[in-house]
Amino acid sequence: MQATVIVIENDNDLKEARELVSSLMGSDSPADRAQLRAQAQILHAYESKHWPVEAASVAEVIRFVMEQHDLTPADMVPILGTRSRVTEVLRGQRGLSLSMIRRLHAKYHISADALIGETSAKQLVGI
Repeated sequence: MQATVIVIENDNDLKEARELVSSLMGSDSPADRAQLRAQAQILHAYESKHWPVEAASVAEVIRFVMEQHDLTPADMVPILGTRSRVTEVLRGQRGLSLSMIRRLHAKYHISADALIGETSAKQLVGI
């Protein structure tokens, strides 16, 4: 079995690779599925290198959950503490304490990894 994949070095190669992946998507042939897997991995590697996706900030994650559940900052007071603390967290000025992370995870099933985020030591101690 021999499969052809496209090495992506420029925008034209990228377009061809995407078209190839699209054309192979509906196939049940083992050869086509192998070619699809190989091309998709090459495509993913190229796109990850050229357009890396940054993780959402803790504040962005919380705002997204609030939007999905139609919540206001006042609704977050029982979880995050005082109204001013909610504001600081939503502005990214304050990190989350372990108890806040636990309450958010328990109530909204948010991954602890998404809530820990890349916070500075300054935010963790609440300075």
